Amino acid sequence: MARIAIGGMQHETNTFAPSSADYAAFEAGGGWPGVQFGEPLFDAVAGANIPAEGAIRALRSMGHALVPTAWAAASPSAPVTTDAFERIVGELVARLGAAKPLDGVYLDLHGAMVTEAHDDGEGEILRRVREAVGARVPIAVSLDLHANVTRAMLERADAMVAYRTYPHVDMAETGARAARLLDRLLRTGSRLANAWHGFDFLTGIPSQCSSIEPCRSIYRLLGELEYRHDAMLSFAPGFPMADFAECGMTVFGYGGERRDVDAAVEALRACIADSERDFALELHSPEDAVARAKQRGEPGAPVVLADTQDNPGAGGNGDTTGLLAALVQQSAREATLGLLVDPASAARVHEAGQGATLALALGGRSGIPGDAPFAGEFSVERLGDGHFTCTGPMFRGFRMNLGAMALLRSRAAPGVRVALASRKCQAADQEMFRHLGVEPRRERILALKSSVHFRADFEPIAREVLVVRAPGPALADPAEFRWTKLRKGVRLRPLGPVLA
Repeated sequence: MARIAIGGMQHETNTFAPSSADYAAFEAGGGWPGVQFGEPLFDAVAGANIPAEGAIRALRSMGHALVPTAWAAASPSAPVTTDAFERIVGELVARLGAAKPLDGVYLDLHGAMVTEAHDDGEGEILRRVREAVGARVPIAVSLDLHANVTRAMLERADAMVAYRTYPHVDMAETGARAARLLDRLLRTGSRLANAWHGFDFLTGIPSQCSSIEPCRSIYRLLGELEYRHDAMLSFAPGFPMADFAECGMTVFGYGGERRDVDAAVEALRACIADSERDFALELHSPEDAVARAKQRGEPGAPVVLADTQDNPGAGGNGDTTGLLAALVQQSAREATLGLLVDPASAARVHEAGQGATLALALGGRSGIPGDAPFAGEFSVERLGDGHFTCTGPMFRGFRMNLGAMALLRSRAAPGVRVALASRKCQAADQEMFRHLGVEPRRERILALKSSVHFRADFEPIAREVLVVRAPGPALADPAEFRWTKLRKGVRLRPLGPVLA
């Protein structure tokens, strides 16, 4: 039995987003549990599809003794404040020091964190953890599929493994994979061979979905190569919204024999390079998307419109109104948009009460070019307190606290309803709508503020999915960002322009 410390800090940073992640954002959690220190960590993640929970269950089943330290997560946003980073990581490191001697460390990290002081947030976390526990204590890390894996991360961790699904239905499973790698390190007492390769092009996150091509075939090959070469492989398409030098796609792996790991990583690298043109994805204007959805959507088979550029899971605030305006202008029927995040309007609606009608200027508070509050009269159909448990494949077991919620109906276009929330969280679980009395499969149109995660729970009921390019900070085309720190020579989209 080994004595293993458990900790982590998850944040996906869109350096172009309008709002930063302060300590309060980590206390709120953005749909995830809030900041946890010590023993409460175990109860906070229990039963949820969270990497730390998967690692905890796996390590306990192996008979290891676990020492909880610090764990935190916040909604994707602009960089993490220095105060938040130092308070959380400082507590993590202090508890590691107090827990010594340790035999191993498991960390639940994202891989694309940028802070006000550190472009490579995870690299800095690993530097401090390594300094705290020493060179001989193995550190195993689980990462998000969108990790921007840096050389510093590879040098400071003994093993890392990333999710293989987007939507991330395998988060807990990935934590368990990291736990198995850590157990292997402890049993053998020797380091694993590793290999890594980066790519010279970026791709937007909607095309990174693992249930569509080319990623569906890439991840299938990854599994085959693992079996053939006895290696643990990861393909991280990266988070192409973090403006720092090492932002981008990577493939990496670990195993007992260097020649086998090298061969597996090279085969996967070649497949990804050959698939570059297949990462291009059709994007629709709000007007065209709504017009098509009106023709094809019907109760039992709604058309899903993904409002990808205002995805709270990629740094948006969930408050832009371009898609809502198109729904109202075209008088869509049996259409519900959500989650529109506007705490001030939600408070007004709760004060007015269910059944009231009032004039509102919804959303539009983030200062996004081309966006503005949507003014109109709305009737209040349903109120909710924002407390519910998710049931879909990705967020299953997540205990949500989205603050005051409401279902509003547009008076100008009575077929259009808005699911209003007070706290950021992307619309990736049907329970977010059922909480307000909306059964998603009975709608003709579902307009969701999400890029890909919604697919796990909504694609099975959808006639089709259309990715919409409405105003927002999470641009679907990385070439449209104003890069200042990204390394030169990178193609800013598949087969696209090169950063000079």
